[in-house]
Amino acid sequence: MPSLIDIRRRIRSVKNTQQITKAMKMVSAAKLRRAQDRTIASRPYAGMLRKVLGNVAAAAAMDDDAGDFPLLARREERRVLLVLITADKGLAGAFNTNLIKAAQRFSTERAGAEVRLELIGRKGRDFFRKRHANITGEHLGLAAKVKYEEISVIAQKAMEMFRNQEIDAVYLVYNEFKSVSTQKLTVSRVLPAELPEQSGAVDYIYEEPPAEMLRDLLPRYVEMEFYRALLESTAAEHAARMTAMDAATSNAADMIEKLTLYMNRVRQASITKEIIEVVSGAAAAE
Repeated sequence: MPSLIDIRRRIRSVKNTQQITKAMKMVSAAKLRRAQDRTIASRPYAGMLRKVLGNVAAAAAMDDDAGDFPLLARREERRVLLVLITADKGLAGAFNTNLIKAAQRFSTERAGAEVRLELIGRKGRDFFRKRHANITGEHLGLAAKVKYEEISVIAQKAMEMFRNQEIDAVYLVYNEFKSVSTQKLTVSRVLPAELPEQSGAVDYIYEEPPAEMLRDLLPRYVEMEFYRALLESTAAEHAARMTAMDAATSNAADMIEKLTLYMNRVRQASITKEIIEVVSGAAAAE
């Protein structure tokens, strides 16, 4: 049976851990608020850009002199670039684990293709570097302060590889933010770009030929998809960490309660034992 000093030391240790998890929960809650606002604000823009892109593509399809669009070229997926967005830190529940498993499952399902990895986030980088995966690039610290300029560089690199036919497709793997308690694991194809189908003709007045506008809009669309994926992942990460730290704080409170009850029982048993020894000694002296 452990001594009272050992039990008190363990209670004190659990209380210190509880303070840390509570502080981490509050920090994640504050960061989540800002990340959530940016994520929600980006969704209407991305949706409208996709709609406009579909309208312009429909108009460009009517032009016989439009030519080909490299970012829309469909080829057999023999070489695939998988862009994996994980967190730089842990303590976020199964956030990183689910993403890494999804990337491994993606590679397994395409065993006949060459899968290259573009890794955003320390956790994914560390995991696949130890396993000597085919890594084309590593990017750390982007989620701390999401900037369009930084993520657009990665998108431009992927587009350049696709134009040069070094790869046949580009996929994004990330967690989409749904709510504080829910994140959706998303695997989406970015290249070749998928344009929404138009149900009816759109009467637009174009100052430039639709084909030229489509060539200018397609790179912006791909960059926006990368940017939005990183925003969604950042918000989902803070939500997952806040939920995990809240559960850890509650578990610490339950453990403190159980240890306190156990300490009281040990102390009561010790006092009872001492009383019995005193009484037994007094009875033996008579």
